[in-house]
Amino acid sequence: MLEQQYERECRRKTAYIAVGLVMIVFFAFAFSVIGMDVPVFQSVVALKALYTGNINDGTYAAANKIIVLLRMPRILLAIIAGVGLSVAGSIMQSITRNYLVSPFTLGVSSAAAFGASMCIVFGTSLFFQSEIGIISCAFLASCCCGCIVYGLANKIGVKPSTLVLVGIALNYLFSAMTATIEFFAKEHKLEAVVQWTFGSFNKATWENVLISFIVVAIASFVIWKYSLILNVMASNNDEMARSLGVNTDRIRTYGGLLAILITSTVISFTGVIGFVGLIAPHMARFIIGTDHRFYIPFSGILGAILLLVSDTFGKLILYPVNIPVGIVVSFLGVPLFVHLVLHKSGNY
Repeated sequence: MLEQQYERECRRKTAYIAVGLVMIVFFAFAFSVIGMDVPVFQSVVALKALYTGNINDGTYAAANKIIVLLRMPRILLAIIAGVGLSVAGSIMQSITRNYLVSPFTLGVSSAAAFGASMCIVFGTSLFFQSEIGIISCAFLASCCCGCIVYGLANKIGVKPSTLVLVGIALNYLFSAMTATIEFFAKEHKLEAVVQWTFGSFNKATWENVLISFIVVAIASFVIWKYSLILNVMASNNDEMARSLGVNTDRIRTYGGLLAILITSTVISFTGVIGFVGLIAPHMARFIIGTDHRFYIPFSGILGAILLLVSDTFGKLILYPVNIPVGIVVSFLGVPLFVHLVLHKSGNY
């Protein structure tokens, strides 16, 4: 009886994941042609034309270029960013056993903002004023923040409370340094800094998509391979986990560094996008449970859907003004999250 119930529950969770993947594909193709006077499946035709080298031919040649060169990279980067930030958030909440933790709690986002601000305001060479220079500085700063967090935590033991407290302290430190730079920045550079901290996919390219996909895919797969160990760590204290043969310090270090790598890579291309790494794991936990074999991929799926919908909503709501996705995701995510909390608590 228990075995049949367990198998039925696994099938239900697998069905949720399958439906989520179908929704991502549907939204990706639908949003790639939204607002354009082209056939519904023109995005498929555009991708085929790109593959065959005939993108400049045909009646919809201009539309094909817009879809392939502008919209598809943006949509794919939104999917990858949603998956990456959500997976990073889910593992951080598991290894710290704190559902209020996200990758940004460790100061990664504020460090990236500081690195990008330094590059924008004080960079003098062509490299530091270029997009690749800003991306590189943001990535290096966020990685340095991760190393500092774990370096300090190792001094007193890699415990959940230690990671969170050190991360929060560095978060405030980097935020203060970024605010200081903004205070002294010239007007045109201040605008660039503020735009970067909002988070958007406006500068998405196929190169950005490829790099972020490789990092997020490999790191997420490694995290998923530790699903059973994470189940033990998330549901027991460290002493109980160690008695079951789990090296909690090592798993916490590996998991945290992978989460920082994912987050650093994503936000270096997109700018600071908060909240999705916090809300998507919560939503996945409410809907599908805490078995990390299903919880981790479903968190990524929900994050991808949330960013896809938020980015499209931000483009259309005040067209032609493009509202950054970092703003929209909070407006859409908060009511949805509150609805789930109230529904699960039975407080309607």
